[in-house]
Amino acid sequence: MTSQSSATQLNGKPEMASFSVLSAEEPPSLWTELTSTIKTAVSPCGSKPNYSILQCTASAFKGLFPILNWGRKYDLKSFRRDLLAGLTIASLGIPQSIGYANLAKLDPQYGLYTSVVPPLIYAVMGSSNELAIGPVAAISLLLSSMIQKVVDPSVDPTTYTKIAFTATFFAGIFQSAFGLLRLGFLVDFLSHAAIVGFMGGAAVVIGFQQLKGLLGISHFTNNTDVVSVSKAVISALHESWHPENFFLGCSFLIFIMITRFIGRKNRKLFWLPAIAPLISVVLSTSIVFLTKADKHGVKTIQHVKGGLNQSSVSQLQLNGLYAGESAKIGLICAIVALAEAIAAGRSFAAIRGYQLDGNKEMMAMGFMNIAGSLSSCYVATGSFSRSAVNFSAGCKTPISNVVMAITVFLSLEFLTRLLYYTPYSILASIIISALPNLIDVSEAYHIWEVDKMDFLACIGAFLGVLFGSVEIGLVVAMVISFARILLSSIRSRIEILGRIPGTDIFCSTRHYTMATRTHALLVARIDTSFLCFTNANFIRERITRAIKEEGSIEEKGEERIHSLVIDMSNVMNMDTSGIAALEEIYKNLASIGIQVAIANPGLQAVHKMKLSKFVERIGEQWIFLTVSEAVEACLDFRKSNAC
Repeated sequence: MTSQSSATQLNGKPEMASFSVLSAEEPPSLWTELTSTIKTAVSPCGSKPNYSILQCTASAFKGLFPILNWGRKYDLKSFRRDLLAGLTIASLGIPQSIGYANLAKLDPQYGLYTSVVPPLIYAVMGSSNELAIGPVAAISLLLSSMIQKVVDPSVDPTTYTKIAFTATFFAGIFQSAFGLLRLGFLVDFLSHAAIVGFMGGAAVVIGFQQLKGLLGISHFTNNTDVVSVSKAVISALHESWHPENFFLGCSFLIFIMITRFIGRKNRKLFWLPAIAPLISVVLSTSIVFLTKADKHGVKTIQHVKGGLNQSSVSQLQLNGLYAGESAKIGLICAIVALAEAIAAGRSFAAIRGYQLDGNKEMMAMGFMNIAGSLSSCYVATGSFSRSAVNFSAGCKTPISNVVMAITVFLSLEFLTRLLYYTPYSILASIIISALPNLIDVSEAYHIWEVDKMDFLACIGAFLGVLFGSVEIGLVVAMVISFARILLSSIRSRIEILGRIPGTDIFCSTRHYTMATRTHALLVARIDTSFLCFTNANFIRERITRAIKEEGSIEEKGEERIHSLVIDMSNVMNMDTSGIAALEEIYKNLASIGIQVAIANPGLQAVHKMKLSKFVERIGEQWIFLTVSEAVEACLDFRKSNAC
């Protein structure tokens, strides 16, 4: 767009200059934009037409497998760092994986399986150097809470497990599709505030649910809301329970928390809280074995199936009774898993000064969950706690995930028999020790101070998870977020502008007291990017009210406003309702002798105004590139009419 002069006059009207805001090229059609987006998304050389097929193929493989880029520079020094980091996160991941499988209402080996195949896939496809892959608490809770509404795991564990694998398969399909079609914005529907509230609520619910293992309760509710869990705990305490479980679990919980405190005080001892869960498992298992405590009420894991991941291809239920429910569960898990992983990955990437490609992460997450669903794994994602340990251990590349996966595999091969005497109370204490990382009170307070509506989404998600269910918490947060977007769209602000003395800059008189209004002229800015059916009527009413407040309709004295300049620099596009609102403003003001000028509309907005013939009605000479040009033209027009 180029500028338009308004200095010369012709028959009382400003004469068009040779260049105009209306001379800009027409925007691409909807079909052109759509095909271009698909071409760019599907073809790695969509924006590089001069590339050969070989170059495009090489570019595609490098994009899909980042290991081809950094692998050429990989050296022994980096491997030593990754080896240490991998062994460290494995020592934390092995007991956590067993505990999270229990939280997901699956057999312990499935948690270990999920720490083998997905990390290997991510190592060659992921773009984060620090992200540690495996099962996580929030996804385990989400999966169990939704599948339990379809099948009770205590009644039909086989079908329950099949649905978990099928939901994982669908989660991988959705995640891959999001990455392939560049739909990363879908993850942003879960705002930062909503995630903070959701994680906090999930942590509280998970903590209450772990009371089953910590207290050694046999019969417990399948509901996830805090009221049902509290009732189940109170009921169980009135029946026979074994306090040995509680004392054993609490003792090691205190031990884990002490090591975490030491690790925070001395950064060189970062490895101590990382291996504390593994030490707890070894010591508690030894205590139970030596004292025969399992014969006196201490509940243990007992059998854990070892060996390589079993194929689960035949267990996927892609059609039939549970296919639809599995797809719905998979979609919700896919979005939440991506939100958690990308948030964690971006946090550590920012610290180390590199960018994380969200779409590549989606592709990596998708493929690893598809592969996982075929090899007896449930939904895996990036764990913030294990990623923090991975980062502290000095990992250099995703090879640390490979080291962790190999370590877990060796444990499956040789150590599962030793887990027979591992008490459930220890797994509960390990999970409870990880929950404080999910509850970010300081961040919630920061959200409250900065944005009250964001805090409403945060507290809505928290209370929804706490007193409803995980799905209700997510729905409440998303409804509040969408309501805020809709409210902002409907009640778009109209700012009255004034000139900064000595300049051609116009800004809000409400924000800048030094900005002065132009005599007998009103400049109004529309603060919305899309003038559409949701806000068109509101904007029309606000502009009309602003004119009335200036006395232009009622008063006929010399102070009467003679012109209105509408600054549309923020308006990128509009629909027919927006055009109708502009036409009504123009028609009403023209009937009482007020001239309307428009400044700097967006390319799509200009195109729509041309197609609707609005440009012809208002006159091409009254559409300008800048507010100052529009103001000068209106003042000159007023002078010429006065003469």
